[in-house]
Order: sequence, then C-alpha cells, then structure tokens
Amino acid sequence: MAKAKFERTKPHVNVGTIGHVDHGKTTLTAALTTVLSKYYGGEAKKYDDIDAAPEEKARGITINTAHVEYETAKRHYAHVDCPGHADYVKNMITGAAQMDGAILVVSAADGPMPQTREHILLARQVGVPYIVVYMNKCDMVDDPELLELVEMEVRELLSKYDFPGDEVPVIKGSALKALEGDQSEIGEPSILKLAEALDTYIPTPERAIDKPFLLPIEDVFSISGRGTVVTGRVERGIVKVGDEVEIVGLRPTQKTTVTGVEMFRKLLDQGQAGDNVGVLLRGTKREDVERG
Repeated sequence: MAKAKFERTKPHVNVGTIGHVDHGKTTLTAALTTVLSKYYGGEAKKYDDIDAAPEEKARGITINTAHVEYETAKRHYAHVDCPGHADYVKNMITGAAQMDGAILVVSAADGPMPQTREHILLARQVGVPYIVVYMNKCDMVDDPELLELVEMEVRELLSKYDFPGDEVPVIKGSALKALEGDQSEIGEPSILKLAEALDTYIPTPERAIDKPFLLPIEDVFSISGRGTVVTGRVERGIVKVGDEVEIVGLRPTQKTTVTGVEMFRKLLDQGQAGDNVGVLLRGTKREDVERG
C-alpha cells in the first residue's frame, strides 16, 4: 500500500500524558484522538490500540511509550502516552525528555498519588517546560467541594516543584464519558477545553531548524529489502532524502545516505527540528547502530 504524504500545514508540538497508574492517561489519550478527529480530521484510536504492546497487556499497566497524533484548530500534536508504573521511570525519561508540554492526569476520585508527585518531579528534572492538568473521573465525585479540594492539592503540588501552580490550566472531565460521546460538561466538551488549553498555554516552540542536523537515536529497526531505520526526535536542523549523514557514537564514525524519511507512517519531504521521525539509512547494518 502506498504511504500517504504528511502535509505540514499547522505548527507541530510534542506533548504527552503523565500521572499515577490507573488515573486514566491512556483513556484520555484515546478520547483526545477520538473527539478531535470529529472536529479537525485525523484518526480516532481506541484504548486497546494505544495500550497494544504485549507485555503491557500481561500486567494491565503501560510499559512502552505509544505515539499517536491529533489536530486542534491551530496545531498538529504528536502525543506520547508515557509509562505509568514506577518501575518504568527510566522509560519515561526517554519519552518525557521530548515533550514541549505535558498533560498531567489526576483522578478526581483519588487526588494526587505517589506517582503523581514522582512524574511532576521527573517532568521538572527532564525539562518539560509546561504542564496542563486534566482532572479525570469527575463523574465519580458527587461533591463539588471535593473537586475543589483535589484541584487545590494539585496546584500546591505543582508549585512545590517550581511549576506555576496558580496559573496552570485545570480542566475537569471524564475521559471515559468523552469517549462514549457524552455531551455534558465533563464529556466531549472537556476534551475540547483541554485542546484549547494546550493551544493557548503551551507556546509554539522555537525550533532549531537552521542549525546542523542532529538526531539522537531512540530505536533501530531493520526492514528486509530496504535497510535499517533509526527513529527519534530531530533536535536540530533538517534531514532530506539523499542527504549524507554521519553516525557518531562509541564506535568509529560512519557515513551513510538517507533513503527515506517518515512521520506517523507517512512520507516526508524533509524531517525538521521537533519532528519524531523514522530515517531509512542506505547500506547500514542493524548492528552498526544502537540507541543513544
């Protein structure tokens, strides 16, 4: 099947979900793709599509990072659903370091939990510049005062780790209700509110497009008959098909040629700073390249 071409019409921003296990990060990710696809196009993703890696299913907790995309009125977003379990913090570090902003998911029924705090601290340490809060599962809380209490706790926690707790947008809703198409305030409208908060609160990042090309390698795959693909986020510069690039690291530096650039399984004319891309390298063996 011929691959669709990626149309770059809106500014591109990288975000991701963080928060305590079972507070609804993956459900919210599914709700964002589903609701926004109705209004702005794009592909709706089910919970199971996002939570798909086999070892995640075995324990019912998210281990790997899943990448999805969606559009809002103003932007195209790449969204990482981050690992939620304490053991997988190291994986979050590789995922979260790539975010222009994070969506902190907190269950209104439970309030902030140990990993809520841990992920805020991690976000601070790996340099996530902005956090937007989605208070999930508001349908499970009858008392509006309780909701206010949870919001205050979350704001205090953010301030404690040097985020502007008083200014951070806090959206109350139910990701599950939104997924089911519920039109009450906590259903679909809460997702549109969240999208608006992302658009307005997270500034469009300045991309280092004019600098020399640099791509830290996150993963390496081999595709039979095509060669080796490296994936990661372009930190600086631009990469185009036909460019000669160098693989630099622990081993002697090698030169190779880029034979393809893709984003979200769509072909790109060029990858530029800020894009999460796959780059096909001519004549490079899988074992010649490693993560990092």
